Amino acid sequence: MTQQSETTTPQPAAPEAAPTSAAATPAAATVTTAATAVDTAATGTAPGTGLVPDTPSGSPLAPLDAPGTDAPAAPAAGPLAQPFPPLAEPRPLGERRVWPRTFHDRLTAPLPGLKAIARFAREGSVRPGKDGLADIPRLPYAPAPLPRVDARTVAVTWAGHASWVLRVGGLTVLTDPVWSRRILGTPARITPVGVPWESLPPIDAVVISHNHYDHLDAPTLRRLPRDTPVFVPAGLGGWFQRRRFTRVTELDWWEAAELSGVRFDFVPAHHWSKRSLTDTCRSLWGGWVLTAPDGRRVYFAGDTGYGHWFSRIGRRYPGIDLALLPIGAYDPRWWLSDVHCDPEEAVRAAQDLGARRMAPMHWGTFVLSAEPVLEPLTRVRTAWAQAGLAREDLWDLPVGASRVLE
Repeated sequence: MTQQSETTTPQPAAPEAAPTSAAATPAAATVTTAATAVDTAATGTAPGTGLVPDTPSGSPLAPLDAPGTDAPAAPAAGPLAQPFPPLAEPRPLGERRVWPRTFHDRLTAPLPGLKAIARFAREGSVRPGKDGLADIPRLPYAPAPLPRVDARTVAVTWAGHASWVLRVGGLTVLTDPVWSRRILGTPARITPVGVPWESLPPIDAVVISHNHYDHLDAPTLRRLPRDTPVFVPAGLGGWFQRRRFTRVTELDWWEAAELSGVRFDFVPAHHWSKRSLTDTCRSLWGGWVLTAPDGRRVYFAGDTGYGHWFSRIGRRYPGIDLALLPIGAYDPRWWLSDVHCDPEEAVRAAQDLGARRMAPMHWGTFVLSAEPVLEPLTRVRTAWAQAGLAREDLWDLPVGASRVLE
């Protein structure tokens, strides 16, 4: 976290409950609600947000989905659907803000303790076996030129892992750009980048989901002009400012900013942040909803486990046209279920969101866990079919491929 000399009073944004999760342990839930109680009593706002908690029952500690509360039903998706609660007004671009020292209160599950770490060291595996790596040559890789677009076109191109080239509202936006061959702590990528850097059009904006090395890659970001608009989670702005980026907008959950008519909303995720030994949860984590001037929406989940946030995001942003959802890095499940979706959970998440289409990501690029390298693709296809969803709405793209929203 960086101290800023300028402090702004947060706008009264659309409310949302303080994060709790059915997956979290009772101890973790107690810590979260206790922190909420202290902050609410002192300021009348949810901790670190400047947002009034969403408490239909009138209690400042009542989560939205708690039994006995009058939680409104989600509105039907469609062009006439209204968000619930109403969306926050966009914040100024490049606004200087002061953030809490830590975002531990946003965790939806406890971080691994010493017993879990010891178990992982004893029996866990971070790499597939020989058989699991045998399918690397079969991983789908089909680089092609970017599609021609205009201001009314919404198009996506998968560069690999969580890196997408989004064309929306006349803007070209990169998500979590990682063009490096290798990132800290992992083997080299097993598929090449799907889009050569020199083939990219001018980049109008970058969105970052969190600070893990496979999502925040310093060598790639050094290639960008320092006046590129960058949208980042709360507490991460200092990292970019130290690297002389001049147009950095930090947002909290459920906050938004606007660039050239395209709305950028930062939304929650079931994850965490850490980049060094001393900065655990010092910056926030989340996903992004990009809304074009004509109302079409693309949701980029970043990195997340499965849980209650997806239905809440779907309520607040009805009519998501395409959800970019992670399906890899999930095995062993006991170790990774709180922070990474498996393929079946990603399909459920797409349904919770009310998304019309889903594009899988976060697989087939870096070996981060123990599942066989091709398994995420086969499992997501099976889960999609078993859910009775139209095959053409699963955009299981090869690395380097593109699709255009009709």
